[in-house]
Amino acid sequence: MNPTDIRIRSARWFPIPIETRVPLKFGTETVTEVVCARVCLEVERPDGSVATGWGETPLGVQWVWPSSIPYQERLDVLTNFCDALTDAYASCPASGHAFEIGHHFIEHSLPALRDRINATLPAHLEIPVLAAIVCASPFDIALHDAYGIANGVPTYTTYRSPWLRSDLSSYLTPATDSPDVSFQGKFPADFFRPQPESRLVAWHLVGGLDPLTDSDPGAGSVSDGYPTTLVEWIQRDGLEALKVKLRGNDSAWDYERLKRVAEIGLERGVHLFTADFNCTVTDPAYVTDILDKVRAELPELWEKLAYVEQPFPYELEKHPIPVHSVSERVPLFLDESAHDWQLVRFGRELGWNGVALKTCKTQTGALLSLCWARAHGMQLMVQDLTNPMLAQITHVLLAAHAPTLAGVETNGMQFYPDASAPEAEVHPGLYSRRGGHVDLSSISGPGFGYHLDAIQRDLPQPRHSASRPA
Repeated sequence: MNPTDIRIRSARWFPIPIETRVPLKFGTETVTEVVCARVCLEVERPDGSVATGWGETPLGVQWVWPSSIPYQERLDVLTNFCDALTDAYASCPASGHAFEIGHHFIEHSLPALRDRINATLPAHLEIPVLAAIVCASPFDIALHDAYGIANGVPTYTTYRSPWLRSDLSSYLTPATDSPDVSFQGKFPADFFRPQPESRLVAWHLVGGLDPLTDSDPGAGSVSDGYPTTLVEWIQRDGLEALKVKLRGNDSAWDYERLKRVAEIGLERGVHLFTADFNCTVTDPAYVTDILDKVRAELPELWEKLAYVEQPFPYELEKHPIPVHSVSERVPLFLDESAHDWQLVRFGRELGWNGVALKTCKTQTGALLSLCWARAHGMQLMVQDLTNPMLAQITHVLLAAHAPTLAGVETNGMQFYPDASAPEAEVHPGLYSRRGGHVDLSSISGPGFGYHLDAIQRDLPQPRHSASRPA
C-alpha cells in the first residue's frame, strides 16, 4: 500500500435546484430547470489522516435520458439512484489512487448497482447507461478532489508515476489496426498539454430557440440585465466561437440557421463555428448534403467550420452507422455516444475522428477516453452540460489540461448566470466571458482548487448520507 493511498469513509449528496433564465432547446425537449447533484466524500489515508472532497454535476435529465416520459418521473428515478450511489460509494472496498478506485467502481460496482435498481423498476423507467454514469460522476469527481486534498497537492499533478501504481496498459487496449500504439509505461499525464492553459477560448451555445437579433421573437423578453440575442452576447463577451444547435430533421431550416448565424458572427469577428445536429440524424447524406451546400455557397463559413458534433443516435452499438462520408469532409466528434473509451474505439472503427469529453461522464472515464483518443490521433473537445457552480471548475480544468481543438464550450452564464454568484465572487473569470475567453487563474491549491472555504454558499440539508460499515 502506498502512503498516498485513500479509501472512502463516508458519502453524502445535496440536490441543488436551478431554473434557467431562458429555455434551452435540446432535441425534442426544452430545458427550463435542472437539479445539480453536489457530493461530499470523506476519505482516509493509511496514516489515519482524513480529508473531504467535493464534486458536482447537473442531472441533465433531457440529455442523459431523452424520452416522452414526464420530466419529474425521470428526475425522481435519478435522484433515487443518487441515494443508492451514496450507499455504494460509502461501502466501496477499493483503496488506492482516486483513478484506481474510480475505475474499479465504474467497471464493477456501477453496472451491478444499475442492474439491481433496474430490476425493481417498470421497464419504461429503467435507468439508461448514460444516466447512470452521469449520476455517478459527482461522486467520482469528489473522489479525485479528495485524493489531492488528502495529499496536499493539485489532483492533476498526480496522474502519473509514482502516484499511480499501474500504467495505462492496465486499463486500455490499442485498436487492432494500430500496431505502433502502446500504453506500456504511459500515464494520463503523458497525454495532457505540456503546460495547462490559464485562459481558454469560450464557445457560446446558439440554441434552437435563441433569438439572433432584436427583430427575432423572444428578443428582450427577459429583463434581467443579461443579453437575450446572439448579437448582444457577441458584443458583450467578445465571442470568437459559436456552437450552433440544429434540428437534424429539417435540412432547409438547418442550412438557413447556419447561414444566418454565420452572417451575424463573421461580421462581428467570430472565427470558429461548429454544428450540433442533436443526435436526430440517421442517414449521413443528410449531413453531407448540408456540408456540401455550405462549402459551395458559404465558403467563409466552410473555412471556419471546425467540426460537426454527434448527428447520429446515442446508441452506437444499436445504430452502427458508417460515417466516413462525413468525417472525410470535416472532423466528426462523438459526444452522447462516447460513454467510455471502448465506445470511442468502436466509433473510430465507424469513421468518427474526434471525441467530445465531458466531466459529467466521470473524471476517471473522461481521462481514459482522452488518453485512448489521443494515442490514436483523434481530436478532442471539452463540451458543456451547462455547468454552474463547482461543476464549472472541474469542467474547465479538464479543458485546460486536455489538448483540445480550441478552448472549451461554456454556457452556464447564458442560462443561469446568477446560480453561480457565490462561486463567482472567488473565481470571477470562470463565470463570465471576456474577450471571448474564460480565465482560470483563480484556481489553485490542493485537489481541484475550489477554495471552498472562501465560497459563501448555503447548502440544503443532505438528501442522503452513508458511512462505511464498521
